[in-house]
Amino acid sequence: MGTGAIVGSIDVAQVTLYVFWIFFAALLWYIRQEDRREGYPLESDVSGDYNKAPWLFVPSPKKFELPHDGGTVTVPDLENGRDTRELAAERTASFNGAPLVPTGTNPMLDSIGPGSWCERPDKPDQAADGEALIVPMSSIDYFSIAEGDPDPHGMAVYGLDGEIAGTVSDVWVDRAEQMIRYFEVSLDGGRSVLLPHNFVRLGKLPRSGDRVMHVKSITAAQFADVPAYNTPAIVTMLEEEKIMAYYGAGTLYATPRRAEPLL
Repeated sequence: MGTGAIVGSIDVAQVTLYVFWIFFAALLWYIRQEDRREGYPLESDVSGDYNKAPWLFVPSPKKFELPHDGGTVTVPDLENGRDTRELAAERTASFNGAPLVPTGTNPMLDSIGPGSWCERPDKPDQAADGEALIVPMSSIDYFSIAEGDPDPHGMAVYGLDGEIAGTVSDVWVDRAEQMIRYFEVSLDGGRSVLLPHNFVRLGKLPRSGDRVMHVKSITAAQFADVPAYNTPAIVTMLEEEKIMAYYGAGTLYATPRRAEPLL
């Protein structure tokens, strides 16, 4: 027998190759199981049917204990983990993957396309200390605008149509990341809405040089329909989903022209 041979027809290199094949097959099986913990089984876009008792690659359920007395979550949950919301939309064609067209009065509230949102818990996100993660700066005394940076308070907010939607009355910050998340905008009529930081561009008025905020996703009038946060100085994760989705939907549905092809 040659060097490295175990028996006449098997050597160490061959055994190593077989061990690798077995390991790689087991790894693929494990990965295919783990990617089915959430959002599975797949549902037909047209009929809504799905396999209620899938078996291939489906992992055994795992129970996760959520922090801050948030209860437990078991995944996969093939019975209760499905989104059963009625959508105000219709399909442009009867095949899987066909685009949805919103049918509601305000398409930016229909949870379609760039305005889609998921049903996150209706409670505020929490930091490691258990307190609310995102809070208005006016409610805490250890956050301030960095010296030399423009102070957003009092800035006018302009919509994509060049009209003034309101003025910034407060800044909401992420206590863990130490950054601005939202601007609180006071509208005519006394209502306040949240404006996500990443939808804002700072600018200056050409004559006065005053600093202002420009929002290119929605018009000034459409600020009136921004989803509300129902508790003062607190925004829940579900409310955040709806607020972000509203501005995202504006990139496609704010004006009829945006929903049309470029050519």
